[in-house]
Formats: sequence, C-alpha cells, structure tokens
Amino acid sequence: MAFDEKDIYDAIATVIDPEVGFNLVELGLIYGVKIEANNHVVVTMTLSTPSCPLHEMLLNWVREAVMKVEGVESVKVDLVFDPPWSPDMADESVKKKLGAL
Repeated sequence: MAFDEKDIYDAIATVIDPEVGFNLVELGLIYGVKIEANNHVVVTMTLSTPSCPLHEMLLNWVREAVMKVEGVESVKVDLVFDPPWSPDMADESVKKKLGAL
C-alpha cells in the first residue's frame, strides 16, 4: 500500500502534547513532511519552547506514530527552532480554545 503526506500528518495528529492537550499538527509544531526513496520519511518539527521538558518523549512519539503507517520503512525527525514557534502558528480552533483570538 502506498502512503502520502496526508497519511503521515494523520499519524502525527495522534500525538497529543500532554501539557496543553492538543495534537502536534493542530498546534503548528510540524513544519514539514518529506517522503524520500525507499519509503523513508523525514519530519521537520519544532517545540513550543527549546527547553520543553518532554522533547525526547515527543520526538519518540512522532517516530512511533509515523512508523505505524503501512509502508513506512524508517523515520527521521529533524528538530528545528527556526522559525521559533508562536501561538499564531496553531490552528484557529486551538487559538479559540486557548483564548488567543
């Protein structure tokens, strides 16, 4: 079975940030997904803060979620802090729930 970027984003959306209760996709923490040769997936993401105490757990959860997608052979998670995350990057529904609108 072939997979695409939507499948990867859907998988990552199952990862909930336990500190705020929203998934990483709707928080705007996922900057990109790239599907490379041999079904290797690269996820570029950030954290809400560079000092996030859960950063290793979140990275592992993203890897595990993507590996559950049928056909994925390997996953690399690139953690970046440029551009820095801000609440403006979150989905409108998250902003409303957080009172940011």
